[in-house]
Amino acid sequence: MTDVRRHQRGYVFLKGSCWYLRYYENELQADGTVKLVQRCRKLADNKGQYRSKKAVRTLADEFLAPLNSGTFTAESTMSVVDFWDRRYFPYVQAQKSPSTVSGYRNMWSRYLKDHMTMAIRDFRTVDCQRLLEAVVAKHNISNTTARHVKHLLGGLFRYAIQTGALNGVNPVLAASIPKAKPGRRTYAYSLDQILRMLEILPQPARAIVAVAGFAGLRKGEIRGLRPEDYDGRTLKIERAAWRHHIAKPKGKRGAGIVPLIPTAAAVLDDHLAATKVQNFIFETLDGGPGALDYVVREVIRPALAGAGIPWYGLHAFRRGLATNLHELGVSDIVIQAILRHSNVSVTRAAYIKNDGLDPQSLAAMEALESAVCNQNATGTHDAEPRTDVKH
Repeated sequence: MTDVRRHQRGYVFLKGSCWYLRYYENELQADGTVKLVQRCRKLADNKGQYRSKKAVRTLADEFLAPLNSGTFTAESTMSVVDFWDRRYFPYVQAQKSPSTVSGYRNMWSRYLKDHMTMAIRDFRTVDCQRLLEAVVAKHNISNTTARHVKHLLGGLFRYAIQTGALNGVNPVLAASIPKAKPGRRTYAYSLDQILRMLEILPQPARAIVAVAGFAGLRKGEIRGLRPEDYDGRTLKIERAAWRHHIAKPKGKRGAGIVPLIPTAAAVLDDHLAATKVQNFIFETLDGGPGALDYVVREVIRPALAGAGIPWYGLHAFRRGLATNLHELGVSDIVIQAILRHSNVSVTRAAYIKNDGLDPQSLAAMEALESAVCNQNATGTHDAEPRTDVKH
């Protein structure tokens, strides 16, 4: 491989009304080889303080400094699009869950790809800021989506630094999220609403709601449940299913054992007694992970609409469990353990044990069962969900 000249000074010359610099650098080729190429770059207009070659020489030296010091590498000449295609996206595919890979691919294609033709080393913080502002203005995305776009960009350039394609500071870090419309309001189903649903829904929709509402499982975790994961009083969370892909649960603490209150266990037992399952507790006719979207669309939503209960998605049950436990006086640490959140503090990480059932989690679920029994005894149900819950 031919290396670029070290400590080159380049050739500064005047052409027309502008000063230019001719220099050499290593360029990464499509086949992975490196070629020494000659470049020509405009430095300044021939006016003001840059009327002399000596003054322009300073600009040339500043530009050549990263090349001479080795800060600019051959790989840094790769366009951001090429780096995505050849380096970063293959890395994402190998490291992330299928659902995350799909989300990254869609976000890149929709918001970023057409704007990222520049070389990696030429993408500056100001470029990132202008890009975020342009994306927000063009697509009218929410503040949450804008944060996701920035996160994706930050990850791409972090990987470029980690793999030696870029030296220096991540240009995305100092960029700020431009003003955008607020994210969608979040909802949490109340205990009353969940009990009303259990009264009107047929199986297996009833069991799906019971598991979501009283165990707080994510959608993929519900789809990934196998018969051996249920022992009559607990659910072992070991996998998540997205479309036809089976992967580990989300987060470092995604796997774990979740206690199931007797009310929910009875509903799940009823489903399993009436259905001969093969591979998954909720499964399709061919034995694959359950088509929850189909059940929601064809069974749950029509039934709830008829009863005047709004549908806010399966994740509203997870928020609801956190809220219902909190209202029963359960500490956030115990709620964190039951929901298996990964973004916990060091103190919480040392306090919570995921290798078995935490006695405090059991106590929390016993309190929830008592609340369910009391609610059933009164026979009163609230149709309005709580909003903007942060759990």
